[in-house]
Amino acid sequence: MRLRARGKLEVRARRPVTAVAPAPADATRRHAVARDASHYHLVPAEVVTPEDTAAVTALFGRVRDAGRSVTFRSGGTSLSGQGVTDSVLADTRRGFRRIRVVDGGLRVRVEPGATVRQVNAALARHGRMLGPDPASEVACTLGGVLANNSSGMTCGIESNAYRTVESMTVVLPSGLVLDTADPGADLVLAMHEPDLHRGLIALRDRVRSDPASVATIERLFARKNTMGYSVNAFTDFTAPVDILAHLLVGSEGTLGFVAEAVLGTVPLRPAVATGLAVFRTLADAAAAAPALAAAGFAAVELMDATSLRVAQRLPDCPADLSGLDVVGHAALLIELQQEDEEALRDVLERTSATVGGLDAIAPVELTRDATRRSALWHIRKGLYTSVAGARPTGTTALLEDVVVPVERLAEACDALIALFEHHGYEDSVIFGHAKDGNVHFMLTERFDHDGDLGRYRAFTEDLVDLILGLGGALKAEHGTGRVMAPFVERQYGQELYAVMREVKRLFDPDGLLNPGVIITDDPTAYLRDLKGTPAVDPIVDRCVECGYCEPVCPSRDLTLTPRQRIVVRRELAAAEARGDTELVKTLAADFEYQGVQTCAVDGMCATTCPVGINTGDLVRSLRARQARPVPDALWSGASRVWGPATAAVGAALTVAHAAPASVAGSLAAAGRAVLGAEQVPSYSADLPRGGRRRRPRAAAQAEAVFFPACVGTMFGTEQGVPDVSEAFLALCERAGVPVSIPEGISGLCCGTPWKSKGHLGGYGHMSGRLREALIAATDGGALPVVCDASSCTEGLIVALGEAGIEVVDSVTFARRRLLSRLTVTRTLRSLVLHPTCSSAQLGIDADLRAIADAVADRVEVPLDWSCCGFAGDRGLLHPELTAAATAREAAEVVAGDHDAYASLNRTCELGLTRATGHGYEHILQQLERATRSGG
Repeated sequence: MRLRARGKLEVRARRPVTAVAPAPADATRRHAVARDASHYHLVPAEVVTPEDTAAVTALFGRVRDAGRSVTFRSGGTSLSGQGVTDSVLADTRRGFRRIRVVDGGLRVRVEPGATVRQVNAALARHGRMLGPDPASEVACTLGGVLANNSSGMTCGIESNAYRTVESMTVVLPSGLVLDTADPGADLVLAMHEPDLHRGLIALRDRVRSDPASVATIERLFARKNTMGYSVNAFTDFTAPVDILAHLLVGSEGTLGFVAEAVLGTVPLRPAVATGLAVFRTLADAAAAAPALAAAGFAAVELMDATSLRVAQRLPDCPADLSGLDVVGHAALLIELQQEDEEALRDVLERTSATVGGLDAIAPVELTRDATRRSALWHIRKGLYTSVAGARPTGTTALLEDVVVPVERLAEACDALIALFEHHGYEDSVIFGHAKDGNVHFMLTERFDHDGDLGRYRAFTEDLVDLILGLGGALKAEHGTGRVMAPFVERQYGQELYAVMREVKRLFDPDGLLNPGVIITDDPTAYLRDLKGTPAVDPIVDRCVECGYCEPVCPSRDLTLTPRQRIVVRRELAAAEARGDTELVKTLAADFEYQGVQTCAVDGMCATTCPVGINTGDLVRSLRARQARPVPDALWSGASRVWGPATAAVGAALTVAHAAPASVAGSLAAAGRAVLGAEQVPSYSADLPRGGRRRRPRAAAQAEAVFFPACVGTMFGTEQGVPDVSEAFLALCERAGVPVSIPEGISGLCCGTPWKSKGHLGGYGHMSGRLREALIAATDGGALPVVCDASSCTEGLIVALGEAGIEVVDSVTFARRRLLSRLTVTRTLRSLVLHPTCSSAQLGIDADLRAIADAVADRVEVPLDWSCCGFAGDRGLLHPELTAAATAREAAEVVAGDHDAYASLNRTCELGLTRATGHGYEHILQQLERATRSGG
């Protein structure tokens, strides 16, 4: 029997709540984007967010009339300085995000603000993925992928951005909007841009008629090479419009703006086997790379001896590596990838002789075990984390990449190590994509001392001589940017560099787009505008400003992201140091709302940060320092009478629910006007009535202690609908699993409200009472504690600390202990599932999905799901935060047709209900309903 109607709850306010936040002060906005992942620092004169091609065209005209320039940026993960400017910065991350999968996933039409991870999530449903696979896929956007001609760990040059782009819609500096897929595009270009059209033909013929130019292009572009413009377009394509499109790939925003691109995709290869081959010397490891590449290994990742010693510091370093006495050793992390297990078995057999013949110090095992594979990849990916995170305070992390012929890889690595030693760069690491001859290296530098700047200059000059002397390229993946623009001519020679200069002149005769990037007349440009990294707080001083945190931040489209919060704090510190009191005053005043009040402190930033920073910890510490005496005393008092306090809130909501919404809303608004938006929640008609008071429960031979969250007392359900606590107890009874509820439960809380608001006295009191009560209830930790709200589960784990008590979320408990003992009698046709920030951090999303699969034939997790930003009462204090955080997910949900909507945290359910107009419930309420007897 199918259950459909019961999944939809009555919601009093069907229209999503919208709220407008105060615009950030211009100074804050400009300084917040003055830094990116590179080691350059430029404060833009203006920041704009164009929404469509018409806005870009208008922007070009306005900037040209003002005699200024414009730089486009979206993800801000670029490492070479191509995303910063002191003129106009155009943020395309907000306005250009559409993803459209076409031809059953064989192609994807995507705008530049969509991240690689978002695009791949949409393609995964079709068994496809993008060709480029950069390590920064969580944050880097398709605009950056195209601008830098990105590749990655496995795609080589066969499936990079240049090879997989099929067409694009571009806005040229003149304002012409051109769709290169249009059959008449070449004619349009000739009619509206005759000089550009004729110029491209002339350059094509010039390049092709010069054997030396052709030979240089064939040599440099036979391997990864993102140095200079993609002049291989002149030899690869004939039609001017096709040459134009491929010159734009890798042009770093200096020739035009790509508003949309169509890319071909590659098959998703989920069947994988991974291994680690450790060699006695770097030369031995490098020598093995060509054979492994020829055998079809998708990944052949090189790590030098310093890399291995760094890897040994990682907590999950495999025992076979952690016990090795590393002297001159090196290693290759190798991986096979196939579309299914049968194909993987075949390729494992075919490559067994190659693997067995490696001159490694021990036999190499290729494993499919997920835990072992994860640990092996953490060795490789953890290098950046370990070195960047451990760098001295005040230094900047520089991650660079070069490429050499693979047969000269060992020679290049030995020479790089010698350069590090010669110039005094200690603990620098070398790693990279050995099958491509592509080496990454990382070092740390301090740019606020003239002596260090001289060292960096001397090192760079020696590096250029070394790599070009080996027949390599100075950039393989990261783009030319500012850091290598002065050396483009040295790599290509005078003739091809002259061709590149003519390309820039033809496209952008007024120098409108991103000046100083790729083409420059200043041989010392790479030494200018280098950023210092002032210390602001030990919590965040390790930040490398990469922006990985931004796509998961609830306030990303409203105020500041985690990276921007840290950047603004650094800009404040720098302004204070130089005595700029006016800027200090402006940034500090604006940061209160932009940085502190609208931070959800949900910790999602830590899940993607390469150095593990939770910017919420910084915000919590700031709130604690800024705590006002009266609110602090009130919250401290509340920790002592929490039972009556939560009951009073629930009663107030019940009264408000029965009264006209305008009356309750007016009373709340008046309170906010008097006491402040940070102290009094707003009210809207979509809020439910109050819930039931929590009561203790004894159970003979209890198998767990149930801790119903206090949020259920404050926020109830519709009449006749069991809340999650009742649902959980009913499920336990049906499964024959007795649970108890501790004495004094009505006055207990996980402590998160106090901690997140910075009321540390109240938090200390509540967490002390909590530990005492649960130690007694669990018989000193003999029983697990089960909580029915994921954020409170996380809060209990933190509050209990080293008390020796296991805390389990009710969803995990239900999957492990209850589900197999229950009989599902009714299923839903379709269920929308919203994981939460807490469930992601607890690692229980698989349990959530398993229960959802048990109660519904089809389960959909929105592609654009993210933290809802409700964050306890943050969604009531600042509803604009939740409105912004849920906008994209809500649009996706509203466009679908589903029977029910579920999550695993009451306040998140309220936030999603408000955003979508559909009633969200806890997944255990759905499970309880689906397992009732009687069909």
